[in-house]
Amino acid sequence: MYVYVLYHTKGRTVTQSPANPPPRPEGKRATDRQEAAEAPDVTAPHSSPASLATEDTTTPTLTPAQAFDALYAFCAPALVRQTYLLTGRRELARESVERAFQLAWQNWPKVAQDPDPAGWVRAMAYECALSPWHRFRPRYRYPEPPPADPGDRVLLKALLALPPSYRRTLVLYDGVGLGLPETAAETEASTPAAANRLTHARAELAARVPELSDPAVLHRRLAELASTERLRAQKPEPVRTRSERRNRFWTQAAIAFTVAIIGSTALTLRTAPTHYEPPLAPAQAVRGVPPKPALGPLSHTEQQLQAKLRTETASGPERLVPLTR
Repeated sequence: MYVYVLYHTKGRTVTQSPANPPPRPEGKRATDRQEAAEAPDVTAPHSSPASLATEDTTTPTLTPAQAFDALYAFCAPALVRQTYLLTGRRELARESVERAFQLAWQNWPKVAQDPDPAGWVRAMAYECALSPWHRFRPRYRYPEPPPADPGDRVLLKALLALPPSYRRTLVLYDGVGLGLPETAAETEASTPAAANRLTHARAELAARVPELSDPAVLHRRLAELASTERLRAQKPEPVRTRSERRNRFWTQAAIAFTVAIIGSTALTLRTAPTHYEPPLAPAQAVRGVPPKPALGPLSHTEQQLQAKLRTETASGPERLVPLTR
């Protein structure tokens, strides 16, 4: 298996084989210009297409879509391989990179003016790949088929056994080739904390795979593991189309939600009472009232009166004017 390392220096591409790897000093890589220019096959180079284009004064001005496509072609293939090292899932790696570039297109004025657009997209891709919400998705509850090579399987299993923060620090420092301050800044940690994570991650990897105790061997094995899977990114046009479609959907959803809130508020103001109405007291049983007496048998006088009323005519003065006695 042969892995070639490509890096850019002032517009020209240099190819080196792993038989003669460039020196990787452990102490001051952040200030070493030669180390900052190094970019292994597992990553995209540190410089961005925009910075390379500014060196040539004859390069025409690119449209936003052309600049985005150039950044995508420059960084997407390497980012897919990096996120595969973080997650061990091929489809999740592609999805995370695509989502990161969709966010980049939605915030393209900000990303285009960023000093390191590739680093902005890489940070978003790592955040999407390491999101803890993926564990609740049914398609990601079961592991994917491991790599075919036994050594790659052991290395990937050892990587996935690390905590996410340790794994990300290790990939950035030993895989991407960032300096320790840049790694700490991208992982939102202090430089001592990033160095501590890197030391523990290397120790755990060396305990599982003793041959990885050498940083140069670890760097080479990470590049081999990422390049063996032959992961490919999608074309930039569908990514931009999905980003614009998603942006339109959320814009329309926000407008509909705002209209619903305004309508419900207007309906509430229309139907709400304008004065205070005291609540009705709950009903209570009246106590102390004697029960209604039942009718008993008629007396002799009452029976005579009843017989007289029945014998009299239904109409007449007797009904209206009482008789004198």
